[in-house]
Amino acid sequence: MAVAVTDAVADVGAGRRVSARHFVRLKLRVMGNNFRGQGWRVGLFALGAFVGLWCAAFGFFLFAAPGLADNNRYATLLAAFGGGLVVLGWLLLPLIFFGVDETLDPARFALLPLPRRTLVTGLFAAALVSVPAVAVLLASTGLIFTAGVFGGWSAALTQAVGVLAGLLLCVAAARAVTSAFATMLRSRRVRDLAAVLLAGAAALIAPVQLAATAALQDADWDRLATVAAVVGWTPFGAPWTIGIEVAQGRVWAAPVKLLITAVTVVALLAWWSRSLESAMVGTASSGRGSTRSTATGTAVTQLFPRLLGWLPRGSFGALVAREARYWWRDARRRANLITLAVIGLFVPVMLNLGSTGLTAGGGDTSSPVLVTLSMVFVGVLAATTLANQFGFDGSAYSAHVVVGVPGAVELRARMAAFSLYLLPLVLVISGVLALLVLGQPGWIGLTAGSLLATFGAGLAVNTLLSVLGAYSLPETSNPFALNSGAGVARSFLAILSMLASAVVVIPMVVAAALLGDVWLWLALPVGAAYGLGAALLGAYLAGDVLDRRQPELLATITPRR
Repeated sequence: MAVAVTDAVADVGAGRRVSARHFVRLKLRVMGNNFRGQGWRVGLFALGAFVGLWCAAFGFFLFAAPGLADNNRYATLLAAFGGGLVVLGWLLLPLIFFGVDETLDPARFALLPLPRRTLVTGLFAAALVSVPAVAVLLASTGLIFTAGVFGGWSAALTQAVGVLAGLLLCVAAARAVTSAFATMLRSRRVRDLAAVLLAGAAALIAPVQLAATAALQDADWDRLATVAAVVGWTPFGAPWTIGIEVAQGRVWAAPVKLLITAVTVVALLAWWSRSLESAMVGTASSGRGSTRSTATGTAVTQLFPRLLGWLPRGSFGALVAREARYWWRDARRRANLITLAVIGLFVPVMLNLGSTGLTAGGGDTSSPVLVTLSMVFVGVLAATTLANQFGFDGSAYSAHVVVGVPGAVELRARMAAFSLYLLPLVLVISGVLALLVLGQPGWIGLTAGSLLATFGAGLAVNTLLSVLGAYSLPETSNPFALNSGAGVARSFLAILSMLASAVVVIPMVVAAALLGDVWLWLALPVGAAYGLGAALLGAYLAGDVLDRRQPELLATITPRR
């Protein structure tokens, strides 16, 4: 990238106008350099392209279904809801799961004399050159087919413009939201952000559940069509329905919806440009100067947080204190903690509400087996963050290699530090489910025991995966940024870890099925012992592997410059 950036500087110095195509060429060149000599990255990129094309084909036939069936009734419904889900996915999935491709790091352009408008438009154009963007473009061409069937070439041409506008909206939304969240997560006031997110998730649980339940039970297509018409006038559905509007004779609606989309895209780009400067500098505004007094004591005592003063003053205690500080201070790690907190509260409540609230008269259909199964997903999901725990360290892990930290000690310390944040969440989820959702205070032991067992099994599996399947993360201030091909690696590691963790925890589900009500009393002690034993065994086995391949691991997680 350094050579390409030098060329850009030469262009500016020669008086040439830098345009978006320079950023696109720069991204393609950087991607080519990253793939050189990295066969695994090429393979992952090819696999991601194949999955993207498969999803594009599925989306095409879904959007083209009304045209293929020659049924105009559901055209608006599919266009509005399908397009709205696509935009919503681009808003949320980069924050929760996939991240964003940061092949062109904005911080690398900080010293170049580029206007902000040029930088934003260039990075925006480069972001369009990606597998997800191409997949969305191909999938949404199904809307062009549907509009052409019902409205002829004029409706198809109008819908083609809408598809392009919708793609711009998706990419702009993903970039603006991830950049804004990255700026906020660099601030120490992230505690306030976490509280707002948790409160918002808790407030949305009941309305979303009621709306989904009503839609499933009533299945009133006329009502859904009315809702789809409303969604079609929002930025979520406006670009995807303009061709359908022309086909149905409402030509005047097309320019209005296109204007709504254009205004939204401009607003998102303006929002992105405001946070882009902070991303280039790599810091967030701290407001007033800090009035905190200077820390006192030796370097050892300063390492240990006040709440962890009970830790032993040895290699294990020092590693736990270090990891605990990193999980709270590193923006990339904090982003994962907040995501796990929101999903950990939202998913189990929704699953158990669905199992208890869909019976006639509101009868209770919950059982120890169903509750245990719902806890399996949450427990294994909570531990997936550790599947690339060494990737967070990057080249800093070289200090551990030089010192020769034993692998088992290293992994046990990382597990302990991560559990300091996740175990309180486990207790909160258990209490919320048993008291507020299930209405069974005596089931707190069941929910807590199931979560502890699955969380411990997840720690064991993901610890081994973190040694064998680690990958490098870009050196950027954006905690949601990933290198080319790393998104596929992250997805497959998460799927593999969840499947393996679910297999390890099968004995707990079998015990719940065989013991019935007796399991309510045994779940907590057995689950806690099972989880602790699985975690310690996983650290012991993975520790031997780590001792043998520390240099290889360091080379894998070190970002290429």
